[in-house]
Formats: sequence, structure tokens, C-alpha cells
Amino acid sequence: MFEDDDDRQYTVVRNHEDQYSLWPADRPAPAGWESVGVTGPKSACLSHISTAWTDLRPLSLRS
Repeated sequence: MFEDDDDRQYTVVRNHEDQYSLWPADRPAPAGWESVGVTGPKSACLSHISTAWTDLRPLSLRS
């Protein structure tokens, strides 16, 4: 676990179901998740997620 710190740098990660999350930029992505190449303050990462993740259903339910 990590403390929620607004000064921390985050990276946007995505899993095989095309679901997004934030992860501390100084830590490797957790198993099953990969970076999408967006890193910055929490607000910038959340803004990217809100733009990129418009259909919240898992990918397996969209096909």
C-alpha cells in the first residue's frame, strides 16, 4: 500500500480488460497491468483516464 499523496507522480496503467487505474510512477506496474505512457500529477492522470476510458464495461463484455 502507499499513502495518497497529491505531490506524488503517478502513471496511468491499463489491464487486459481495458480498465484504467493510477499507479505510483516510482514503482513497477502490478502484475496484469501495463503503463499507457502517461505520467504526471494525479489530476493530469485522472484527466487522461476520464478522456480515454469512456465505456466502463470490461473489454470482454463490449465485443
